[in-house]
Formats: sequence, C-alpha cells, structure tokens
Amino acid sequence: MLMPSIFSNDFMDDFFGVPRVTGIGQHLDHDFSRMMSTDVKETEKGYSVDMNLPGFAKEDIKAELKDGYLTIKAETNQDNDEKDADGKYIRRERYTGSCSRSFYVGDGVTQEDIHATFKDGVLALEIPKKEAIPQEEEAKYIAIEG
Repeated sequence: MLMPSIFSNDFMDDFFGVPRVTGIGQHLDHDFSRMMSTDVKETEKGYSVDMNLPGFAKEDIKAELKDGYLTIKAETNQDNDEKDADGKYIRRERYTGSCSRSFYVGDGVTQEDIHATFKDGVLALEIPKKEAIPQEEEAKYIAIEG
C-alpha cells in the first residue's frame, strides 16, 4: 500500500497535501522545504550570496556579524483572519516562525564591508574577500618545577 511520508520529499506529498517537516513551523500554504536555501557564488572580489526568504518582510530579517560569523535571522508573526458580513469568523489562521543560518566570513570582514539588499523574497549579500590580519603569537612558557 502506498502511503505518503511526512518525513521525506516523496512525490506523493504534493498530491495528498502533506506538509513537510523541517524543524520550523508548519502551515499548509507554505513550502518550508526551500526556506533559507542559499546560493553562494565566488567572484573576483568576494562572494555573492542569495538566500530565499519567502513570506518574510524586510523588517523581519536581521543580519549580525560577530567573531567572523555572519548570522542571518528571520522571524515572522502572521495573522490571517477572514470574517463574513456579520463579523463572524469564517477562517482564522496564524503562523509564527523563525529561522537562522550562520556563515564564517573571516575575522577581517567588518559590518561596513557587507552590502545587503532584499527584493521579492530574496536576500542578496555581497561579501568581500579579506585576508585575516596576522597576529604575532606570544611565546607561552610552561613553568618547570624542581
């Protein structure tokens, strides 16, 4: 007997309307299997990163650079209420979800070096290549007793 699986990308999932489980909130109108899918392209000057964030607004997205790691966080809170002419609910659906991804970009990259744009559900980042500033290593001696 052929049964749909909610834990795989089975071709029958779309037929039965089974949501995919990806570790974030579920909603039948959203396909979270492609959430935050990222394309990274190396250029002469750096890296071009395109990240899919469907259903998120620009205000929902935060990019943070800390200790050489670029972290992209997206969080949304949607409320889809529909009422009939009498003000009675026909349908009420809510979705709250968040997701994040981190990439190591190097200690030499600063916040001012990264250029980000958001259009049509795609976050585009331009990250330059920078060499890490070499730091002289201090000699650390071990005390010898006796």
